[in-house]
Formats: sequence, structure tokens, C-alpha cells
Amino acid sequence: MRAVWLRDFGAPTELHAEDTPEPVPQPNTALVDVAYANITFVETQARAGTGPFHPTLPTIPGNGVGGVVRAVGDGVDPALIGTRVVGSTGGSGGYAEVALVPIDVLYPVPDTLALDAAVAVLADGRTASLLIEAATIRPGDRVLIEAAAGGVGTLLIQLAKTAGATVIALAGGPRKTDLATALGADQAIDYRDPAWPRQLDEPVDVVFDGVGGATGRTAYEQLRPGGRILTYGLASGQWTAVPEDEARERGVTVVRPTAGPADLRRLTESALRAAADGTLRPVIGQRFPLERADAAHAAIEARSTVGKTLLLTGKTVE
Repeated sequence: MRAVWLRDFGAPTELHAEDTPEPVPQPNTALVDVAYANITFVETQARAGTGPFHPTLPTIPGNGVGGVVRAVGDGVDPALIGTRVVGSTGGSGGYAEVALVPIDVLYPVPDTLALDAAVAVLADGRTASLLIEAATIRPGDRVLIEAAAGGVGTLLIQLAKTAGATVIALAGGPRKTDLATALGADQAIDYRDPAWPRQLDEPVDVVFDGVGGATGRTAYEQLRPGGRILTYGLASGQWTAVPEDEARERGVTVVRPTAGPADLRRLTESALRAAADGTLRPVIGQRFPLERADAAHAAIEARSTVGKTLLLTGKTVE
């Protein structure tokens, strides 16, 4: 099979597609012929040797895949063979034509849902659903979403609107702000303007902080007393600096959502159902062949992407 390897930390050019032996089914795993592999921003940070995760090298990056079950290991129902599925590999092995997926994080894809859309909501859908649940949004809440044109952000816009919120989307450039508006945002602001907070008519109740750094700090400062900031990412390279005593003095709650395996499964299944019935629409902005994983990483780092970025192996499984 072809797989993308990372042997040294560094630029996207450190990603190389190579002929690689196929994995062998292990107990409680499924062997999946991969059609689509998900790329997340944190994977670009891991490749560079920065960010919160530092894989052991050499490694095949990639955690989320979608395809068809070819074989199963001991302890897995053989009836799964031939089923369209999405699943998580455990942090590595996803950028490949064939991947092993543990059965406890393997999800059959609803018949009415395209496989690429299922891959697009696999990680981002459960993350967005977890954030919305943790935010306890009330109808009329003013919600500020950073990185609103990204994979998680585009889904947060839709879920927050469904919850009855007034949504203010932060994104970089007109292409991205236009997308946020098309998805239902009540206001879309280009955060590249340092004076962007002046465009807010009044403070906000909730901030979804997936960027961190200066952007996250400025967004935090727009919260009214009693507001909540949900911190879940550091696309800037730094977490948002919010000292506990300062937040307490302002009456702001800092939430860092977590979930156990059972809740993660529930949230993933919920996101897949919502995508299948059309109430949640993933945005797939870019598709790259597996052999061009380096170009995909470079595009994400350049902030030129919108929505979800997928790698395609060329296998037809629909």
C-alpha cells in the first residue's frame, strides 16, 4: 500500500508517500480500505514538532479515516466486512490506503450520508457538539466563534444557531467571512483588522476559543460579566492567557471541555445522524491526493483553507 511517512520533524516537505507493508488485523480491530483521511490543524503542529502532541518518529500521521471494512480481527463480528465506516486510528496510521481501526471507535456510516461528509464530521462534529453542550447556550445568547471558517467553526455556527444564539463569526479575509455568513452567522468580522472589537454592538455571552494567543485574549475581553469562554485549541501556537483570579474578578467562567469514551461515542453518533438528516452540513473546502499530503499541510498552515481538508486515496467505495 501507499502511506505517508514522517521521519523528521519540520516543514510539510518532510511528509513522503512510500510503499509500505499493509497492517494485519489485530484482536478487536477492523482493517479498513481507506478512501478518505481527515487532516486536523493539530496534525500540522505535530509534524512541525510544535503543539501539544509529539509523536515518536518515524510515524504515519493521521487519526481519522473513512472507507470499507476489508477484514476483522478476533473478537469482531465478521458481518462488518463490506460495511462503510469511519473511525479513529489512535493517533497514527491514517494517511494510508489501508488502516487499522479499534472496534470501540469504529462507526458505521448512515446510508443517506456520503462517506466524505462522514469523515468531515468524525472529529470536528464531536468536538463542536461537545463544545455546544458544555456552553449551555440559552436562546438570545451572543456567541463569538473564532476560526469560524474552519472545520470546527463552520459546524459551531450551525449548532449555535440551532440553539437560538446570535452568532458573531471571526475569520480571516472576505472569502472566510462570506462563508460564515452563508452558514447563518448574524455578523462576520475579519479579525485581521486589529480594531475588530469596535464592530461589536455589545459584549458577548460565550466565546468559543480555538485560536488562543492574542486573538483568544482579545475575544475573552469582549465577554460580559457572567460570560463563558470555552478554550479548545491553540491554532496561534499558544493557549489564551486567562489567569483564574482575573476571570473570577470579572465573573467569567473558563471552560475546558473534556469527555470520556462513552460521551465521545454518543457525540460522534449524534453528529453523524445530524449530518445524515441534513441538520448539520460539513464544509469540505479542499481535497488533496494522498501523495500530496505535504501540499495539504502547507495550505492549512498558510491559513488558505476553509472547512475540512481531506486526503483522497483514489479508492472508490460508495
